[in-house]
Amino acid sequence: MASRLIQSTFASPYVRNSLPRFEMPENSIPKEAAYQIIKDELMLDGNPRLNLASFVTTHMEPEGNMLMMESINKNYVDMDEYPVTTELHNRCVNIIARLFNAPLGEGEAGVGVGTVGSSEAIMLAGLAMKRLWQNKRKILGLSYDKPNIVTGANVQVCWKKFATYFEVELKEVKLREGYYVMDPEIAVEMVDENTICVAAILGSTLTGEFEDVKLINDLLVEKNKQTGWETPIHVDAASGGFIAPFLYPELEWDFRLPLVKSINVSGHKYGLVYAGIGWNIWRTKSDLPDELIFHINYLGAVQPTFTLNFSKGSSQVIAQYYQLIRLGFEGYRNVMDNCRENMMVLREGLEKTGRFNIVSKEKGVSLVAFSLKDNSRYDEFKVVETLRRFGWIVPAYTMPADAEHVTVIRVVIRQDFSRTLAERLVLDFEKVLHELDRLPGRISAIIADGNNVQN
Repeated sequence: MASRLIQSTFASPYVRNSLPRFEMPENSIPKEAAYQIIKDELMLDGNPRLNLASFVTTHMEPEGNMLMMESINKNYVDMDEYPVTTELHNRCVNIIARLFNAPLGEGEAGVGVGTVGSSEAIMLAGLAMKRLWQNKRKILGLSYDKPNIVTGANVQVCWKKFATYFEVELKEVKLREGYYVMDPEIAVEMVDENTICVAAILGSTLTGEFEDVKLINDLLVEKNKQTGWETPIHVDAASGGFIAPFLYPELEWDFRLPLVKSINVSGHKYGLVYAGIGWNIWRTKSDLPDELIFHINYLGAVQPTFTLNFSKGSSQVIAQYYQLIRLGFEGYRNVMDNCRENMMVLREGLEKTGRFNIVSKEKGVSLVAFSLKDNSRYDEFKVVETLRRFGWIVPAYTMPADAEHVTVIRVVIRQDFSRTLAERLVLDFEKVLHELDRLPGRISAIIADGNNVQN
């Protein structure tokens, strides 16, 4: 027994022997061994902070981490059992609603819900838009079986999921080289009597660019006057919703525009919370149909619920409230300023190499999207594949229709990406380009040597 107690985990039979991969093991193993086995495999994952493909937060302060761990066993849906958590959720909704300039009177409550990321938020917003449109059509005695949404081809895949899952036609405004967001004039031209909303993006996944929501609103106001329709706007602010209020407060994209009826934002992106939290905010109560809200009483009290998910953890909601009160307006502005400054360091460094065309704009989400000026010898996919050797995880992808011939590399700047890392990344790009420049010569030499050996 004594020898077993002092035995190294790595020398134990539980670690030295293989475990079944797709079946539950017949016998239990010690907790230390189970932990070590899993930890060892997870070492082969990439480093989250070097994952520059993702917008999702990868760093929080220790106090935020502690609050999350201390509440990890709370099921948010049990509102009667966890009333304080519910109160914190409602505070977040009201803070964000006011941040987005919802037309709320003194003491009036904002209308919104915490979700599992912006994907669920978009599903809920789309369902509300669809039901409102259907209700109006029914009252007028018109058909209501062919709803559509107008949006750009640059939308995130969750919009395509919504359209497929909930049987709504997705009418996409195609892109073109040099213009990688939805064209407002073309979008409004595509609106018809069956359009449940125009979906605008504040921070395109492809280039970080903000679409011109104000122009869309103004054009749509005129079209609604001419046609008698009431086509609204939903703003997908998953990436930009926690950036624009702090960096571009004069930009009109939110509830200051009369046709903007709902907005989603990802708390787990620039809301600075770990993955798993999004928010959807409605302009007024009338923009969220009552029939979509369910009232249940089997958790201890009558509770309203409007979510696709039921049970979910409370940790991210509590962490969101922590960040909102910990940082305040000043803190969020400082974080976003820092991200933008580091984005400019990277952008200018890449421009100085003379090897890249910068595709992204300076105003928008803090990221740099760029293409090779000359891809005749190797392409962007080869560049990021080679860069992976330095630990960086950077994506390359082709643009949607009608710009499929354009390939870009994208680097997302988050709060934990420092100036030092930005400068280091530029140096590593230069090393990769230098190595790839020499690659054809090396291959030719190897082929020549092989031929000499054979001869």
